[in-house]
Amino acid sequence: MLPFFCFLLILSCNSQKNIIVAQAPTSPSPPSTQNSGYWQQHVNYKMEIDMDVNTYQYKGKQQLIYTNNSPDVLNRVYYHLYFNAFQPGSEMDVRSRTIADPDGRVGDRISKLKPNEIGYIKVNALKQNGVNTKYKTVGTVLEVDLAKPIQPGEKVSFDMLFDAQVPVQIRRSGRHNKEGVALSMAQWYPKLAEYDFEGWHADPYIAREFYGVWGDFDVKLTIDKNYIVGGTGYLQNPNQIGYGYETAIVNRPDTNKLTWHFKAPNVHDFTWAADPDYIHDTVQVPNGPKLHFFYKSTMSKEKLKNWKKLQPKSIELMHYFSTHIGNYPYKQYSIIQGGDGGMEYGMCTLIVGSGKFNGLLGVTAHEMAHSWFQFLLATNEAKHEWMDEGFTSYIEDKALNDILNKNKANPFENAYKAYVYLANSSKEQPLTTHADRYNYNRAYSISAYSKGEVFLAQLGYIIGEENLKQTIKKYFNDFAFKHPKPFDIIRTAEKISGLELDWYYIDFAQTTNTIDYSIKSVEENTITLERIGLMPMPIDLTVTYTDGSTEDFYIPLQMMRGEKLTNATTIKDWAWAYPTYTFKTSKNVKSVQIDPAEMMADVNKENNKG
Repeated sequence: MLPFFCFLLILSCNSQKNIIVAQAPTSPSPPSTQNSGYWQQHVNYKMEIDMDVNTYQYKGKQQLIYTNNSPDVLNRVYYHLYFNAFQPGSEMDVRSRTIADPDGRVGDRISKLKPNEIGYIKVNALKQNGVNTKYKTVGTVLEVDLAKPIQPGEKVSFDMLFDAQVPVQIRRSGRHNKEGVALSMAQWYPKLAEYDFEGWHADPYIAREFYGVWGDFDVKLTIDKNYIVGGTGYLQNPNQIGYGYETAIVNRPDTNKLTWHFKAPNVHDFTWAADPDYIHDTVQVPNGPKLHFFYKSTMSKEKLKNWKKLQPKSIELMHYFSTHIGNYPYKQYSIIQGGDGGMEYGMCTLIVGSGKFNGLLGVTAHEMAHSWFQFLLATNEAKHEWMDEGFTSYIEDKALNDILNKNKANPFENAYKAYVYLANSSKEQPLTTHADRYNYNRAYSISAYSKGEVFLAQLGYIIGEENLKQTIKKYFNDFAFKHPKPFDIIRTAEKISGLELDWYYIDFAQTTNTIDYSIKSVEENTITLERIGLMPMPIDLTVTYTDGSTEDFYIPLQMMRGEKLTNATTIKDWAWAYPTYTFKTSKNVKSVQIDPAEMMADVNKENNKG
């Protein structure tokens, strides 16, 4: 999703034209290359939904086939009931009113919602293989005591009836937001919580993002016939509803409601939006997916032109991400005006749609990039938010730098600046902090987006840019359709580079140790450097001699057990525990600069020159 503090995001991209699109696999993913004992659960949802667009209430029937691929016997299961967060007194409401720097989009708005404005999901019946279960609603989580334990390898069927109400839009989901979109339906259904080798992940919905079970969705949505629907999955019945995805509305049946039937293979969420004023455009990515655009016809002519200008740029973005990360595996992707910031979902995104063109392009670039980092590489966003937000921001900035021909030497410079600000603010918490447990929203945003982006950019500084490119591609190839952990990106980089990198993850993600190297002294042809911060790094160094010539040096970090490929003069290793490092040059020295490219996240650059 887009961060609260928009200055944290810079955008970038370049077009490539060789995308091969395959149908997403519907079976559970093969074992992780890092762990031959890897397993993940599987779900198969069938839902029938009847929406009343006048009351914003809907009734749902859900059948869920759950496969327990774990080695464990399960005695309970949990469902997320996300809409329950939009009620006065909810954890989301109270946290927003008590955190030091509340998100201005939420503030105290939830506390003021009236009964017909709140969100809720009420489960009326739940059976396991035809037998009633015992369950209770605890905030945004449904706790279910099973009628019978689920054995390892067993499939069970859960049949549920539920009622729900769409809240006034506060965050991500809701009705009639400030841009007038009728229904933005994200996190709208009872969603089974994920169970992995760490156990259940039945986190309450307080502020942050999500973690879901991979599976298949078959959704029938009955809604007022005047509404246009877009979202996750492939529409199965365009002829039955008199709606061609290539043309305008034609020959709709004479009925008050129509049923839209969608199927989505191998996704971990299902999202949709609907509005009677949607324009629907499609463009075909050469050798790639079809892009769908849904946006309101009631916007000004200038805003409508922006949505037309967005379409060829979206093709370029799809090419870029598929080329630099891995092929987009589905046959379509939808960009939908949802009216509240931006948030990634399966095969689609909901974005704010009425701003200036650069903002529209920026949010599209960010959310589309999320189709790789989090939607296909499905990290747990509550625990490792920096892996999806930060890695997305990295490829977004890189992409738009190329596509818009910005030609920045360091397209990630704003992320570095934001991280250094946080590191020097005394408000930083480690990246291992749960996303809901940051003391400040701003600290969360900078940590997730900026420090996460720096993590990947700085990894390129450590192992070399070519190795980083190969690492990203291998990471995608090995972990798409899985739930990768921080260990997986580090081990992938180690395999590509041949270097030891656990120290990097430990210091940069698990602690708030900082990087601070300085020029201690320069005397004729002798240079002494000093490590002031606790975090170790290899050092790139440029020396200017008194005769005007320059020479680049590379000082390997001893604990890496190797060196990156470089054209610089490689000199002896620096063992971390030694606070100083001295070496001699072939000529007298005029000046020295540590990290001239500024790709190392040194928190005090004032002492990097001497």
